[in-house]
Amino acid sequence: MRASEERVLENPRRPGGPPHLPRMEGCAVRLEIRRELTDRRGAVHAGAFIRKRRIVFDADLAADPQEFARIFVHEIFHFVWLRLGNSRRWSYEALLRQEVRARVCGELGWSAEWRKQALAARDATRRTRRWREYVCESFCDTAAWIFAGVPAHPEYTLARRFRARRRQWFDDADVSNRISI
Repeated sequence: MRASEERVLENPRRPGGPPHLPRMEGCAVRLEIRRELTDRRGAVHAGAFIRKRRIVFDADLAADPQEFARIFVHEIFHFVWLRLGNSRRWSYEALLRQEVRARVCGELGWSAEWRKQALAARDATRRTRRWREYVCESFCDTAAWIFAGVPAHPEYTLARRFRARRRQWFDDADVSNRISI
């Protein structure tokens, strides 16, 4: 897509790229490409605007199909997180709380990694905004690791046994077969 182009996902099963996504159900999501995409912290690869049902990608991602797939899946899963329901969100949060208590290092993407590194000791028990943002980003990065079809990446720093636990959580929570966006 060119910088000014946009596309719309309407109930896609396998949207032009990641072949491993679960079946998606929900309203259309508009995809946009922009040059020099930034947020309040600086340059970013993409951003999801949930209420506007829109995802904006930096144009430079077009040069790297695997990176685009990874970022695309991550952004789609922000929509999934919103519709996951409290019980499944809290269940995923409990999994991460176990990891934090065990002092597990690493993550499955920089988006979660830097937030994890910034956590204070009490953030998890108090469920601070910082903690909740970390949990959401971890969920989206984990989904990207599972579904984007990118088996190896320098940002995959979480130990294999913890990756396996997260994959099992996605299967048990029925996030691997069908997702609501």
